[in-house]
Amino acid sequence: MLKQAKSSFAWLLGFSLFSQITLADEVERWGVNMTQGVTAVSQEIYGLHMDIFWWCVAIGVLVFGVMFYTMIVHRKANGAKASNFHESLFLEVLWTVVPIIILVIMVIPATKTLIKVYDTSEPDLDVVVTGYQWKWKYEYLNEDVSFFSSLSTPSDQIRNLAPKGPNYLLEVDHELVIPIKKKVRFLITANDVIHAWWVPDLAVKKDAIPGFVNESWTFIDEPGIYRGQCAELCGKDHGFMPIVVRAVPQEEFDAWMAKKREASAAIAEAAKQTLTFDELYAQGEAVYQKQCAACHQPDGKGIAGVFPAIVGSPIANGDMRAHLDRVINGGKGMPPFGEQLTPVEAAAVITFQRNAFGNNTGSQVQPIDIVNFKQGS
Repeated sequence: MLKQAKSSFAWLLGFSLFSQITLADEVERWGVNMTQGVTAVSQEIYGLHMDIFWWCVAIGVLVFGVMFYTMIVHRKANGAKASNFHESLFLEVLWTVVPIIILVIMVIPATKTLIKVYDTSEPDLDVVVTGYQWKWKYEYLNEDVSFFSSLSTPSDQIRNLAPKGPNYLLEVDHELVIPIKKKVRFLITANDVIHAWWVPDLAVKKDAIPGFVNESWTFIDEPGIYRGQCAELCGKDHGFMPIVVRAVPQEEFDAWMAKKREASAAIAEAAKQTLTFDELYAQGEAVYQKQCAACHQPDGKGIAGVFPAIVGSPIANGDMRAHLDRVINGGKGMPPFGEQLTPVEAAAVITFQRNAFGNNTGSQVQPIDIVNFKQGS
């Protein structure tokens, strides 16, 4: 019997330890609690959250403790008899005043934190964040630098044809780079539908609404990479709209900005060049698979009643100017790609669409044609 008892005790102890480890792993894996964050404001929000949480726990324990005590001690089986009274001024005052005092105690630190959260004054850097279906555009005000940031997770991982990477669906082709120890203000809006720019580590979560600008800010002390995603259901590819913020020292940020300015100048210069048909077709195919295939499908057959096919399309096989207008300005449910594509990319993808999937028009578009069309000539 003693051996059985020891064995049972050891089994229970082992099961208890295993359960605790498993529970801790599950809590971390599922992110049950709020993200603590890396900025002073995010940690203050987390501290406020935990304070209020323990206040609620204490209130719950007190209320339910009184209830259970009353039900057990003053039950009829013990001979207790219910008091017969109509009103109690003391109780009325007690359960009115006490909650008010508790709320005031909660409101004071919450108000101080909210004031900090909404104080976007005197920033060192302004970044305009614009949501598109399904990517983000970042524009550094007064810096002449802007770019789009899109999901870079390989399609084979998404289709379960390859092992998933450590940052599955949370990796992009172009990161938002900001300097550390600087106050960065985000001016958040959208081009098409409502999105939400959310980076938990920075405690930033703001709706991106067409025609409206929301403000938020961050101040990061240490270099690092912080990931987030769109937090508003914005369409079929809502889950493929990640955010990656890279915080770097000021010197590294300045060098990165210089490279971005050079890249912008190179894009402008590239718009003046004349490409061969093969060059346009090859680059257009790559642009199509990245930008168009999600809706029009990789084989160009589209989805009946939802997204029109490129195969046999009256746009892709018709008037060139109408095709340019549809790609650049959008229409008929298609978003505008005039800002999202460089002149070279736009010319290439239009050339590809007009000569792929059996659309053998033989026509081609040069980057300068895109520039002229945007200028109305």
